[in-house]
Amino acid sequence: MARWLRYTHDGRDGFGRLDGETIVVHAGDLFVDPAPTGETVPLSEVVVGLPCRPSKYIALWNNFHAAAEKQGLTTPPAPLFFVKPPNTYLATGETVAAPEGVGRLLFEGELGIVIGRRGRDLTPEAAADHIFGYTCINDVTALEVLKADPSFMQWTRSKGFDGFGPFGPVIATGLDPDTLSVAVRVNGRERQRYPLGDMIFKPHAIVAMVSQGMTLEPGDLIACGTSNGAGPIPKGATVEVEIEGIGILSNGFS
Repeated sequence: MARWLRYTHDGRDGFGRLDGETIVVHAGDLFVDPAPTGETVPLSEVVVGLPCRPSKYIALWNNFHAAAEKQGLTTPPAPLFFVKPPNTYLATGETVAAPEGVGRLLFEGELGIVIGRRGRDLTPEAAADHIFGYTCINDVTALEVLKADPSFMQWTRSKGFDGFGPFGPVIATGLDPDTLSVAVRVNGRERQRYPLGDMIFKPHAIVAMVSQGMTLEPGDLIACGTSNGAGPIPKGATVEVEIEGIGILSNGFS
């Protein structure tokens, strides 16, 4: 298992493997044999950035048995998904500034799959070799915008405002998502917790099915969807998404 992150230190950008509170600095390509430089940097001295820069960020809906049962939804034959544009990307520690007039915001804590190898039309077996690791996600949603027009659910607009796609703080490798859970805290109070073992489509199946006719690139991000407990974000709140083995994604809201 390893935890990889990108950072800024003394005005320079870099990446490395997190070893406790120390970053073991690496050079080269994170997804193709990164090499240690011999340098280390204390985590306390850096600003943590996005762990990768996806060419696309795909997010699932209706991917948990418990949530589907509560909402009276049927099991979809294939993953239901939408795309969050690059302007939504936000690193841990940064603040989400809600646009005026969008109404109530919701948090949705989720597991994110990070692709490590280029691929298309993958089988579930092959998809395993294309998953680099996992990260934490907060799929921020403007609920009133989503449902403003009963003739058309505004998935992209309601979830596509600047900063509405925080993820990080690291990409963790060597995890078994079936053994993990997602927890979300708002101002320190736990508001959401659910097991990832309840997923309808597991990570390998998600990657395989999304890749049909769509080329996935290294660094691409797939959010696995959320379960019961997603809720409102008060103005001025801090929202934390925590997954064992990955860490805590923390963002303020203004």
